[in-house]
Amino acid sequence: MNYDRYYTHDVVNGEGLRVTLFVTGCAHACEGCYNRSTWNRQSGRPFTSDVQEALLASCVAHDGLSLTGGDPLFPRNRDSILALCRAFKYRYPDKDIWMWTGYLFEEVQGLAVMDFVDVLIDGKFQADNPTVKPWRGSDNQRLVRVTEDRRIAADRC
Repeated sequence: MNYDRYYTHDVVNGEGLRVTLFVTGCAHACEGCYNRSTWNRQSGRPFTSDVQEALLASCVAHDGLSLTGGDPLFPRNRDSILALCRAFKYRYPDKDIWMWTGYLFEEVQGLAVMDFVDVLIDGKFQADNPTVKPWRGSDNQRLVRVTEDRRIAADRC
């Protein structure tokens, strides 16, 4: 997996103070996407174990980890994202993981990584469908809180 960048002090991508990773690789190619530079999975830099450790160490005084891109659930990213999420929850079991994906929750709910994700913003970005909902780029996207017993609650507000 490659990544474009990460922010160590982010208050935009989820609740509280967060560390946010922008991965590369996205098959959705949503018209009007503000992050087109992350579509090509070969762009960016390799996400190495050293990068993962630096990112995880940055989370110590934060509320959680946010994963976006590109698409963290782009098929070639899934193994690395799973390993990152597993390591994050092992180190910080009381902190949360937020993830943005163009896939619908129903399409990815069976993936192993979903055992570690607390909040999923799902659905492709639609430039012609604006929203005022927090943390979403278009009105079709849902904020799905995945609870401990793995039931979901989709926030349509």
